[in-house]
Amino acid sequence: NVTSHPSSHIPQSGRFQLSEGGRGPYTPTEGSSCDSAQPTQLSSSTLCTRTFGYNTVDVVPAYEHYANSKGVGDPRKGRPSLADLHSILKVTGGLAVPIASLASPEGEPGRDSEPEPVRFGWVKGVMVSIRCMLNIWGVILYLRLPWITAQAGIALTWLIILMSVTVTTITGLSISAISTNGKVKSGGTYFLISRSLGPELGGSIGLIFAFANAVAVAMHTVGFAETVRDLLQEHNSLIVDPTNDIRIIGVITVTVLLGISLAGMEWEAKILFFLVILVSFINYLVGTVIPATAEKQAKGFFSYRADIFVQNFVPNWRGPEGSFFGLFSIFFPSATGILAGANISGDLKDPAVAIPKGTLMAIFWTTMSYLVLSATIGACVVRDASGSLNDSVAVGSPGCEGLACSFGWNFTACAQQQSCRYGLSNYYQVLMSMVSGFGPLITAGIFGATLSSALACLVSAPKVFQCLCKDQLYPLIGFFGKGYGRNSEPIRGYMLTYVIAVGFILIAELNAIAPIISNFFLCSYALINFSCFHASITNSPGWRPSFRYYSKWAALFGAAVSVVIMFLLTWWAALIAFGIVIFLLGYVLYKKPDVNWGSSMQASSYNMALNYSVGLSEVDEHIKNYRPQCLVLTGPPNFRPALVDFVGTFTKNLSLMLCGNVLIGPRKQKMPESRLMADGHTKWLMKRKIKAFYTDVVAEDLRSGVQMLIQAAGLGKMRPNILVLGYKRNWRTASPESLEDYVGILQYGHTGSSTSWGHWHLLVASLTAAVTCSGSSWAESAPSINSLSSLLPATEQQASTIFQSKQGKKTIDIYWLFDDGGLTLLIPYLLGRKKRWGKCKIRVFVGGQINRMDEERKAIVSLLSKFRLGFHEVHILPDINQKPRPEHIKRFDELIAPFRLNDGFKDEAAVNEMRQGCPWKISDEEVDKNRSLRQVRLNEILRDYSRDAALIAITPPIGRKGRCPSSLYMAWLETLSQDLRPPIILTRGNQENVLTFYCQ
Repeated sequence: NVTSHPSSHIPQSGRFQLSEGGRGPYTPTEGSSCDSAQPTQLSSSTLCTRTFGYNTVDVVPAYEHYANSKGVGDPRKGRPSLADLHSILKVTGGLAVPIASLASPEGEPGRDSEPEPVRFGWVKGVMVSIRCMLNIWGVILYLRLPWITAQAGIALTWLIILMSVTVTTITGLSISAISTNGKVKSGGTYFLISRSLGPELGGSIGLIFAFANAVAVAMHTVGFAETVRDLLQEHNSLIVDPTNDIRIIGVITVTVLLGISLAGMEWEAKILFFLVILVSFINYLVGTVIPATAEKQAKGFFSYRADIFVQNFVPNWRGPEGSFFGLFSIFFPSATGILAGANISGDLKDPAVAIPKGTLMAIFWTTMSYLVLSATIGACVVRDASGSLNDSVAVGSPGCEGLACSFGWNFTACAQQQSCRYGLSNYYQVLMSMVSGFGPLITAGIFGATLSSALACLVSAPKVFQCLCKDQLYPLIGFFGKGYGRNSEPIRGYMLTYVIAVGFILIAELNAIAPIISNFFLCSYALINFSCFHASITNSPGWRPSFRYYSKWAALFGAAVSVVIMFLLTWWAALIAFGIVIFLLGYVLYKKPDVNWGSSMQASSYNMALNYSVGLSEVDEHIKNYRPQCLVLTGPPNFRPALVDFVGTFTKNLSLMLCGNVLIGPRKQKMPESRLMADGHTKWLMKRKIKAFYTDVVAEDLRSGVQMLIQAAGLGKMRPNILVLGYKRNWRTASPESLEDYVGILQYGHTGSSTSWGHWHLLVASLTAAVTCSGSSWAESAPSINSLSSLLPATEQQASTIFQSKQGKKTIDIYWLFDDGGLTLLIPYLLGRKKRWGKCKIRVFVGGQINRMDEERKAIVSLLSKFRLGFHEVHILPDINQKPRPEHIKRFDELIAPFRLNDGFKDEAAVNEMRQGCPWKISDEEVDKNRSLRQVRLNEILRDYSRDAALIAITPPIGRKGRCPSSLYMAWLETLSQDLRPPIILTRGNQENVLTFYCQ
């Protein structure tokens, strides 16, 4: 849409190119007519007044137009609306600006925005690998891997490492795919899972993962404290005792780390730690090739020997923890550092590049270091050694047993008594210091590895928890979501993490803390992999990760393996973890938070609905599977709460309900109103807990609009088969044309439209008495059906109706006067199945003869019992054909008097000529031939039998086309319901069965 100007049809020589980085707007090169110095109210980006040679308010493509997208149809910043493009242009300072925009200059995007937080640039982004490596090179590398090698042997240790790496590599690929599928904000793993799978699983994993990181702080700090404690023991300088020293040192250490984090020195500290670890590792490798001194040989180190490698290649289980999965549970936390980069996603300038590169690079190099360390330590050190220089013997001395004898050392005595203090199986905590070229460097490496890992977890946990708190999925945690400073630092989250870490430091046992973390991290990995798999199989167009090196089946395998390993490690801990997840999942499902993240669960729901809907089209219908699918002419649903509640009561969790609205007027004028109001009406239905859809059409008049709804509503076999509308109470005072429209809708809905079941069923509800607390816009009788075209905003007031409250032991009275296929019986039966109506007694009234009452009653009872509806109270109405009382007949005559033609029983041609232009007029012959007195008599019966009923269901008469004017038919319906307090539903089936008692 452009507005041309005679002077603007000039070819432009300029071409358009993307601005640097792809983030800014498209800007023209020299030669185009863009004034970048004068942005308009429409956009903070450049506005071209002569784009492609035309004078227009169209803006060039810009990054901000697509940023922060939430839902379909949300307004985008900077882009002019269709109204702007269609409005009259006014030239202001050389720029064409819509007059509508000039009237509302406030709210310009890009102004008064919050300052951008400081983020890591490209170099530090790629250095995610350093962060991950520091977190992986933790306490296990130095303090437990030699012991695991001694227990499991080199072969099984490699298997443990490769199993762990398989899980973490698949998870790393899944993280890379998810993180490159869109903008990754702060929150790390929680953000990835929640925005992929939705708040239900995302929230539960967010809590678990934040807690696991807090416990990991304790694990790495305890590892550091163990090393310091051992150094104090060597110098006989214990503070209190070995256990309490770990607690004291650990609490002091985590307090110092907290201060470093709060001071913002965390990254500089990590660079220092990384260099220290590299130097210590090189120092260890150099030490393995240096010839062993006598002191080192006495402690079991003999440099590289093939015999030692062969002996240590196989397992030698010792102690209660000597089992494959026991050792796996201790080792696995060392591989969990792969999420360290993702956990600081909010601090990266380009997480989509930094996370995949850094994570996969870190996994590769740390895996190589673990394999090399296991193989080298297993090829240099025997499992048992005494440490005494006096155990040196000549090679081949008698009485010497063990591999060390061939190297000139006799460790037989301590090995047999299991009292050796040194060797691979006993001296593992400081073994690397002894093997290395310079021992203090290994100690420095242990300090660097443990402290860097603890620092990474101490930073990760609060950021994950802060993101979870801001989403407000759970109560009572919002206090910890507050951020401080330019980077919105989670100070309160730091303090919570500190308290949790101190609590687990007091355990002071590394081997007890590690398995707890393993289960929580495995649970997180399972959900990450499942997120990737689920997003892949939903075929959502929004799943477009730029990282291509992943497989949905590998992700599913990774999820399954993670779950299996959880139960193999510690089955009771796995059950606890899953119990917590299920509890948190159930809470979010119950509360249904108002968030929309475009998760794969939403895409999956759509896929399932689509597949089932298409599959349903292939299924032949059967009367046993008949469901009342209702198109309810509610207009704005909040106008007719009683009608909505009534239909919603018997269709809930059973069948389709569509609330239809006809907007009368020009399509160009009404379509924006339709889009604006649809969401409000849908939210009103959800708030009222009505499971229904809202749909509207724009039409020139009411009758054609309803016909459009009847023809187009539904999808495949999910199409309405019952037309439901409220009773037009103001038919006597309304315009005759609206009266004709109303009756015309009834006739069209009942006979003029066909579905796979035949013609539609019809249900007219007179529910004035159903509204127990009405406001000015709630009364059922206030808006007539003509107000379907009204568009009043949905009010916050919620009207109360009888369908929302318990009805006690009242009765539901069914007047089954005509066999319409059973719909008159089915609707009250479905209503009686609901809890609020469950105690109501259902009574069935049928017409009969006074001399055959018993036989007719038995016949009806037998039929109802075969229908299995549970109706056992049947009443025969033998006096239904009696003449009504004169005063009631007179009242009916007065009712139709204004609509009488008073033609004096003239012939049909004369009547038609007199009725020209007023088809609703009633001729004298039509009054005489139609059985109007039966409706008067039935009203008398209703008042006698059903005055105190909770609900009355009647089979109404049918007004024949061309034989029953609209005013006469409305007089019948009015007469039926006169002076009755209970709500009345007039149900007329399409003469095809909706009930059966056959099994086949």
